[in-house]
Amino acid sequence: MFVQVESLSKSYYKAGGYFNREKVDVLSGIDFFIKEGECVGLIGESGSGKSTLSRIVLGLEKANQGFVKIEGEPISKWIKKNQGQMSVVFQDYTSSVNSHFNIKSIMEEPLIAMGDIQNLQERINILLDRVGLPHSVLEKYPHELSGGQLQRVCIARAISTHPKFVVLDEALSSLDVSVQSQILELLHRLKNEMNMTYLFVAHDLQAVAHLCDRILFLYKGKVVEELASHELSHAKHEYAQRLLGSVLPFEINKGK
Repeated sequence: MFVQVESLSKSYYKAGGYFNREKVDVLSGIDFFIKEGECVGLIGESGSGKSTLSRIVLGLEKANQGFVKIEGEPISKWIKKNQGQMSVVFQDYTSSVNSHFNIKSIMEEPLIAMGDIQNLQERINILLDRVGLPHSVLEKYPHELSGGQLQRVCIARAISTHPKFVVLDEALSSLDVSVQSQILELLHRLKNEMNMTYLFVAHDLQAVAHLCDRILFLYKGKVVEELASHELSHAKHEYAQRLLGSVLPFEINKGK
């Protein structure tokens, strides 16, 4: 398996000053895996622990218990040995880029940071072609692009290092519905072309079902249901049934 998450738990101290040492459990006993080339969706409402889990998987935060491994190695070691092989596309595309940089500088940034500058302009142009943007955007600044265009820039930057693993952290939720559909198609095509592995974190079940091979339902810090995207009608947990019932046109099989 490519990504392995096992017995992952995370808690924080409650707010309230130095003497308040009561902890709040955000994640509890999370177990799942992602196979190479697979897209796994993580869905849950606000406060379910999605963002915390994605930060831990990215190596930006440490768990209290459990571990994340990629290709059999602890996440911290894997990242050090595989520079540029993990990327992320965040929800807020405006804060994901430096507003003082033009698009050319934004896209060059990760490659320059890695010292990978050979044929830089040609490669940037190829990336723009891949995400369906004209080369003329390179001299523009973030505020001169639409939300969909700027998110395409963020995706192009994320794939510039040819990553094996990409975390999409609510990457569609700030976009209009019509643009979401276009970005979903783009992500699906890029995944197949580049054989990337995705963790798609979202609260939009329809988007997750469209892109993902399997879906994990996160509720109050626990994975309460795991289903293949073609077996969504087989959900048994009440929370998963409730989410599915709000969007699916067919009656959910309750296992009777």
